[in-house]
Amino acid sequence: MQIRLICLTKAFLCRHILHFDINLSSTAGEWEIVFFEDKNFQGGSYECSSDSPDLHSFFSRCNSIRVESGCWVLYERPSYAGYQYILTPGEYPDHQQWMGFNDSIRSCRSIKNVYGNSYKIRCYDRPDFAGHMAEWSEDCPLVHEAFKFHEFHSAVVMDGAWAFYELPNYRGRQYFLERKEYHNFTDWGATSPVVGSFRRITEF
Repeated sequence: MQIRLICLTKAFLCRHILHFDINLSSTAGEWEIVFFEDKNFQGGSYECSSDSPDLHSFFSRCNSIRVESGCWVLYERPSYAGYQYILTPGEYPDHQQWMGFNDSIRSCRSIKNVYGNSYKIRCYDRPDFAGHMAEWSEDCPLVHEAFKFHEFHSAVVMDGAWAFYELPNYRGRQYFLERKEYHNFTDWGATSPVVGSFRRITEF
């Protein structure tokens, strides 16, 4: 009787775990972004709902964007390289609205909220997690006021998704950081260790 009860309990748990996984996968298509070749949502357009390492065959230039749902990282070059732009739901009538340096968007990927509501990042002033370390869990518009150092040579994202900015007040080049270790600033796509501000990504 005891053995049978254990088996039934395991079967019950398996059914509920499977049901939970199915519910998770059903949300996988809840990301949509529309690229337009011209400003103000004119010209040719392309709708995208999944990660795309190479967009060049769908449009030659991008001058406006409408993010219908989800949060996205756009890249200047194929294979998720070049300038990065982090976009939340809304309308962007020209590339200056997403702080674009040009009209080239060649790859994109969605940011999925697998992190919950916890945010924590550790920043180091030397490569490979050496030197001074500062731990942070809030937005930081002015790194030079909050930190003893403003060059981040390595970082560990403990929780949440984050955006680094080259300049204070969330301006300049952008870099997306997800939960993992970054041994050097080049690991998050930067050409310089200077970080002027950073923030949590909270809109998904």
